[in-house]
Amino acid sequence: MKEIIERFFALKASGTTVRRELLAGLVTFLTMSYILVVNPSILSVTGMDKEALFTATALTSIFATLVMALYAKLPIAQAPGMGLNAFFAFTICGVMGYSWKFALTAVFIEGVIFILLTCLNVRELIVRCIPSVIKEAIPIGIGLFITLIGLHNAGIIVPNADTLVAMGDIGQHSVWIALAGLLVMGVLQLRGVKGAILIGIAAATLLSVLLGEVAWPSESLVSLPPSLAPVALQFEWSHLFSLDMLMIVFTLLFINLFDTVGTLIGVGIQAGLTDSRGNIPHLKRALLADALGTTAAALLGTSTVTTYIESASGVASGGRTGLTALSTACWFVLALFLAPLFLMVPAAATSPALIMVGLFMVTSISRIHFADLRQGLPAFLTIVFMPFAYSIAEGIVFGLLSYTFLYLFSGKGREVSPTVYIISLLFLLKMVADVLW
Repeated sequence: MKEIIERFFALKASGTTVRRELLAGLVTFLTMSYILVVNPSILSVTGMDKEALFTATALTSIFATLVMALYAKLPIAQAPGMGLNAFFAFTICGVMGYSWKFALTAVFIEGVIFILLTCLNVRELIVRCIPSVIKEAIPIGIGLFITLIGLHNAGIIVPNADTLVAMGDIGQHSVWIALAGLLVMGVLQLRGVKGAILIGIAAATLLSVLLGEVAWPSESLVSLPPSLAPVALQFEWSHLFSLDMLMIVFTLLFINLFDTVGTLIGVGIQAGLTDSRGNIPHLKRALLADALGTTAAALLGTSTVTTYIESASGVASGGRTGLTALSTACWFVLALFLAPLFLMVPAAATSPALIMVGLFMVTSISRIHFADLRQGLPAFLTIVFMPFAYSIAEGIVFGLLSYTFLYLFSGKGREVSPTVYIISLLFLLKMVADVLW
């Protein structure tokens, strides 16, 4: 069996082992398992059944990640996306006043369109035509982005009405739990201990229990997952050809496309999977996994699937192949039946993993030539917009737009590919639509 696994995932050629891949998958799962709690919490405000949403979230994550593991063979996990679920709940169902069934219909249409665009190589063409300097900047921006998430989840950095952000209450247990976990990870990493991030998460969780922040589950650890019946296959076709449906589907397509593209490039570079141009192997398969995952999400009863930046934590732990993603999917299967155990890992324990991965991802900044403004400004905007706008997609938008304009108006317009011009035009049209809408 071990030899079959090694041949299927080409472990030796990737410089990894079964043990390392399995541990990396567990780390990825632990850093993104919050979605099993957060996604149902967000979507349930629309009137959807919260317990059914837990099952839908887990099953969607399992399916999409398995496709990524077995078809694309990349160490990347997928699940219903943060931001996309907020758009589902608070914009479509909240501000616009549509039902959650209408929103699920929009997600389903988006998924089908994504499948068509992927099969026609449109999405792959977009990814391959992104300038190399933007590709270099993306993992750095993502590194800062996930560092901000980690600092916020631990309570180290908090919102502030006067200064936008500020230091949190240093006396909170969550702050010290996160800092202790980060220290453990750093020391173990320096000593070359494999699985340093996972050990740090376990140590921080144990400290959380000792400090009374997390209680060992008193209920049975094993239970059958809740029924999907309240949310699965619940569509509403009455507004199918409305202008609102068109705008909603376009918005979902836009956000999901560039979130996924950014994450694939960022994690791919971090894992050493890309070629000299920053291109990712099996890219079309990876994009198809995303498209199929989104379509399945709508059928099961949850929001749009995206590629998770937390996959970088597994990559930082040594994950290099689809076996990492397969391991992550298996942990999601266990989570269906062991929810109380897995959900006891607090955000403060996974936060240091995100901070550590952020450090790993920003190290490539030395490869960007900031002195050349045509290269430096687009890279800089790509990097800073991701954490400051809290969006991978917005970082790519402003980076690519500035790249196009700087080359066009400095007499170097012929060096920009026609595809980049088309994408930039679509970005501008999207901005205009957002203003008018």
